[in-house]
Amino acid sequence: MFTGIIEALGAIKTIRKEGSNVHFTVESPVSSELKIDQSVAHNGVCLTVVALGPGTHTVTAIEETLNRSNLGALKEGGLINLERAMKADSRLDGHMVQGHVDATATCIAVDEREGSWYYRFRYLPAEEHLLVDKGSVTVNGVSLTVVEPVEDVFSVAIIPYTYEHTNFRDIRPGHTVNLEFDIIGKYIARYARLYAGKM
Repeated sequence: MFTGIIEALGAIKTIRKEGSNVHFTVESPVSSELKIDQSVAHNGVCLTVVALGPGTHTVTAIEETLNRSNLGALKEGGLINLERAMKADSRLDGHMVQGHVDATATCIAVDEREGSWYYRFRYLPAEEHLLVDKGSVTVNGVSLTVVEPVEDVFSVAIIPYTYEHTNFRDIRPGHTVNLEFDIIGKYIARYARLYAGKM
């Protein structure tokens, strides 16, 4: 379980393909503190640490993960948002995040407004892809507040701190991001369909 509060930016050092899997070696300020088998969210995708090096860690993404997220589009030298799993005794500063990407979205606009940035995204809506105004959504692993959701489009506002400490600073129109919708909303949608006889 994660909170959507990014701990560090990692740099992709190497990308190695092995069959349908891809191994990413990441250099980051938290890599030296990790252990083999630890879960770490990479752009919001929960991946297991499989190897460690000096200031680096390696994770493996399977074909399903690559198809459902933006990890397959990563390039060596690119930046990735990192968050270690939350501790049971920690404050939940963001919201409950599983690290299971539901969909991807395409950035369609970036608007700077006196020191903050508004990003607009388009995605493929589905019954379980619930967004409500002022609700929560995870974008590339960052817990954010939904702004003006309409049909297949929504916005998020990014403050300077988030802009500087996440890979939002590299997102431009046309870029793909990972989305995880609020788990509480997903459960409500599922139970609503169940009791409406749609399952």
